[in-house]
Amino acid sequence: MGKINWSRVVVGGLLAGVVLNIVDFVFFGVMMKQDIAAAMQALGKQPGAMDSLVPLFVVLDFVTGIGLLWVYAAIRPRFGAGVKTAVIAGLAVWFFVGLLHAIGESPMGFMPQRLMVIGTCVALVALPVATVGGAYVYKEM
Repeated sequence: MGKINWSRVVVGGLLAGVVLNIVDFVFFGVMMKQDIAAAMQALGKQPGAMDSLVPLFVVLDFVTGIGLLWVYAAIRPRFGAGVKTAVIAGLAVWFFVGLLHAIGESPMGFMPQRLMVIGTCVALVALPVATVGGAYVYKEM
């Protein structure tokens, strides 16, 4: 097994982060903007309360992208290079981070169940797609 090419993990992860940021902007910033505002109001917050957190979410998407590529690079020797392995890596991260987090947080009622389900479903597509995009530039040492 070769060593992980960390510079390619970072570059591919940043590319995956761009994909995630685009998805988040379109989904949360445009399509679900009114639903998010209503959810914030229901919590007693200003409708635009999430707007100040956008820089944090942008950074988190880039960190997530790097994590996705790290998982891809780690499983690549066993599963082989390519789209199938990238999708497996993205689905693994979705399951262990996205789905389990949503299952644990949903009963608390911070967000409407509908938003939690839709967001989790969007992540089910976005994480594997972002991993495939980032994996495109990944090469072993």
